[in-house]
Amino acid sequence: MEFDRYYDAMARRRIRPVFMVHDLIPLTHAEYCRPGVDAVHRRRMHTALKRADGLILNSQATLDSLTAEAQRAGLNQPPCVVARLASGVMQRPAAARPLPTPYFVMLGTIEPRKNHWFILHVWRRLVEQLGAAAPKLVVIGRRGWECENVVDMLERCDSLKGVVIEEAHCSDEQLHAYLQHAQALLFPSFVEGYGMPLAEALALKVPVLASDLDVFHEIADHIPEYLDPLDGPGWLARIQSYAHADSPERDAQLKRIENFREPTWAEHFEHVDGFLETLR
Repeated sequence: MEFDRYYDAMARRRIRPVFMVHDLIPLTHAEYCRPGVDAVHRRRMHTALKRADGLILNSQATLDSLTAEAQRAGLNQPPCVVARLASGVMQRPAAARPLPTPYFVMLGTIEPRKNHWFILHVWRRLVEQLGAAAPKLVVIGRRGWECENVVDMLERCDSLKGVVIEEAHCSDEQLHAYLQHAQALLFPSFVEGYGMPLAEALALKVPVLASDLDVFHEIADHIPEYLDPLDGPGWLARIQSYAHADSPERDAQLKRIENFREPTWAEHFEHVDGFLETLR
């Protein structure tokens, strides 16, 4: 997307490009990305703003970020539409419980903005307080970039051994089983363009403890429990509460989940197709 020559070739052939923009995180939060990615991504976004006949955004939050970048750069914004993404979760028969004791799940590539390091410190405090009765944490996702401190915790923190389970290569079947029986999905990110694990968990009727991000409210409204991503005592208290089989807070969220309206691909393409018709 950052190379103008492709769009020059399209223009010569009278091809009108439409871009799908997932997020502007390398621009708004460069500190969570690989060095240099911010400059490349800015060229991509500016190419989209200059060259596109239309833009498809996955969320209103992403559209707001793009609008702010267009205004900052003094660029006109082409016609836009928000078309939310459906989750990749397929309904399957009930799977066998993967762990006999209560556990929580984190889902996503291990990278700084996902806030794994924070949650691992919360878990160390849980072990200090509860000992063998501490719930387990299943970390599902491959190791990414700039995550050496998380790797140090996973590999060298004695108190987390046997309590935190890392699943770097998890099949769809394993993922479904882990989510299906989890006390809750933990989603403490500092920033997200969408938040697919949130939609996936709620689609499976699994409670979620999530950062208080606008895009999460956009997807899930009032259903999850929202916390500041740096509120250690708050996360500790909610995790302890949700770990109990008779947790009133967890039961209340399970009731709210019944009202979750999962985004569908039919709705996504209804928005996209209708938008493309307006560009004719």
